[in-house]
Amino acid sequence: MSLKRIEVMDTSFRDGFQSVYGARVLTDDFMPALEASVEAGITHFEVGGGARFQSLFFYCNENAFTMMDRIRSLVGPAINLQSLARGVNVVGLESQPKDIIKLHAQLFKKHGMTTIRNFDALNDPNNMKYSADCICDAGLQHEAVISLMDLPPGCEGAHDVPFYKRTLESILEHDIHFDSLCFKDASGTSHPNKVKETIKMAKSILPKDIPVRYHTHETAGVSIACYLAALEGGADAIDLARKPVSGGTAQPDILTMIHALKHTQWDLGLDEKKILRSEEVFQECMKDYFLPPEALEVQPIIIFSALPGGALTANTQMMRDNGTLDRFPQIIVAMEDVIRKGGYGTSVTPVSQFYFQQAFNNVIFGPWERISEGYGKMVLGYFGKTPVQPDPTIVQLASEQLGLQPTTQRVVDAQDANPNKGIEAARKKLQQHSLEETEENIFIVASCKEKGIEFLLGKGKVMVRKEKKQDSPAQKSSTSYAVELDGTLYNVSLTANEVTVDGKTYPVSIQSAKSTKESSLGESSKEVRSVLAPMAGQVLKILRGKGDTVKEGDVVFMLEAMKMEIEVKTPFSGKIVHILTQVGDSVNSDQKLMEIQ
Repeated sequence: MSLKRIEVMDTSFRDGFQSVYGARVLTDDFMPALEASVEAGITHFEVGGGARFQSLFFYCNENAFTMMDRIRSLVGPAINLQSLARGVNVVGLESQPKDIIKLHAQLFKKHGMTTIRNFDALNDPNNMKYSADCICDAGLQHEAVISLMDLPPGCEGAHDVPFYKRTLESILEHDIHFDSLCFKDASGTSHPNKVKETIKMAKSILPKDIPVRYHTHETAGVSIACYLAALEGGADAIDLARKPVSGGTAQPDILTMIHALKHTQWDLGLDEKKILRSEEVFQECMKDYFLPPEALEVQPIIIFSALPGGALTANTQMMRDNGTLDRFPQIIVAMEDVIRKGGYGTSVTPVSQFYFQQAFNNVIFGPWERISEGYGKMVLGYFGKTPVQPDPTIVQLASEQLGLQPTTQRVVDAQDANPNKGIEAARKKLQQHSLEETEENIFIVASCKEKGIEFLLGKGKVMVRKEKKQDSPAQKSSTSYAVELDGTLYNVSLTANEVTVDGKTYPVSIQSAKSTKESSLGESSKEVRSVLAPMAGQVLKILRGKGDTVKEGDVVFMLEAMKMEIEVKTPFSGKIVHILTQVGDSVNSDQKLMEIQ
């Protein structure tokens, strides 16, 4: 029997990192694994873009462009290095104007990428056209994407084979050039028969020389079945990963797929013993990283709520950080209603994050009491046309809460008209901080905003999650106590930025405080009241200063939590007498942020 060679892209160093470690991996740590992968015969890697751009600046204190340069230098010129782009959003959650979209393609070509996989979560070709042109003009291979998922039970009108056919036909009608086509299911919820029929449909429409790739995750437990169905439908290529970032929330393992294809008409062209050796090197490289248990699990409930693997662990890790992980099951349940009413955008970044943020708000603050900015703008049309019309009641709520009217304006046109976006706006920010105005720095500021500035100023922090090693008593930098409270004894240890109570760790900001008498000196006898953090997060902005007079409802802080910017409003009027935290600090729910008299 003649075997059909199936091309494999190894997603370990991009989607694998995102799906398992929330994209927080230091470059030095995985380079030996990458070298071993090349030696094992792998010739196509996903290594950049997606969350592995912002995460380098936000959490690793590394420059993503430097990472890409190092990878290209190590693998040589012949390896296909691929990155992920989000259409008009390029590598962030916010949409960008044309000059930044063009700069993205040029810089990723400059820093060693071969191919850019380009998708729009709403499957709106208007959001793909310009970015596709820029990718091709930069001399990169363009892999166009149709994003897949299964809808919650009882929903219809999108995400079936006829919908994907209309989407593909619309891409062709918009004259979007692509060198390959990928059907990407970030949540792993598509059922195998739909996958097979969708691939068959695409192969019947496309020219013979256009390869079709299928991408899924193991999260819902059907990834191998879907890959086999995709191959039966005529797929030419698939995405796989390797331990310790395979299975669970990521792609299935290369070794598992080699085994599944034995005695079939398909072959991956890889030596399983060499792949096994590369996995051993990879696991050794990652041995110190915290491996969240949910990253290893199949989650059947995802079939109802379609939370992508790449978002699942990133969000559970953030929930661990701010002490809300116990609410995760409720949030997953709440996502079903959010998807039903949101217009059926595919649950992939940024829409997956919009879904999760809104579900988070519905659980924490009450159903639809607080519309998240991303979700609200999506249902109002600010990210493009949703596959179906969102629930009109939710559209009205979003309009009222965000102070915005629904729009049908093209996203790139709206961004071009925004004076706070684009190359010139980024250049002004660099000038304000006396930073070098390179193209790379411009793009960093445009895509990473304040955190990009902090990185360029040398104020970035390393926030990767590694297992804590037990230090000898002489090496410990923490202080431990046995604290008795209401007759109960608690084991408490304290470091510069963490407090651990009976094994549960909370981020804290520790500062010297004045005594009650000292803090009252020079102040009037008028009552001093505190503004509290509504949830755990990181201080992003402090909008008013000591001595300022504020009115009830004024926004005084911006926190970042769950990839959202959370406004903190003062519940009373008065004069600010103390600021109790600073930009960059981690704060807990109900922690005092400022005092007002």
